[in-house]
Amino acid sequence: MKVFICPNCGWIREVSRRKKVECFKCGYGYMVQAKLSYEQYVQMDMEARQDYVKSWLYIHKA
Repeated sequence: MKVFICPNCGWIREVSRRKKVECFKCGYGYMVQAKLSYEQYVQMDMEARQDYVKSWLYIHKA
């Protein structure tokens, strides 16, 4: 399993086989693979996931 994040809206999606992943939340055509393993992602609670998304967007949109 791989974790992808949308650079447009920050939505996170888990996929197993796909290399090109689209965002179902905002319709953005190309999500980026996060530097977060699936094991790390599943162990995070909702607040930690939201913090990760906020910091990821801050770093990559700066």
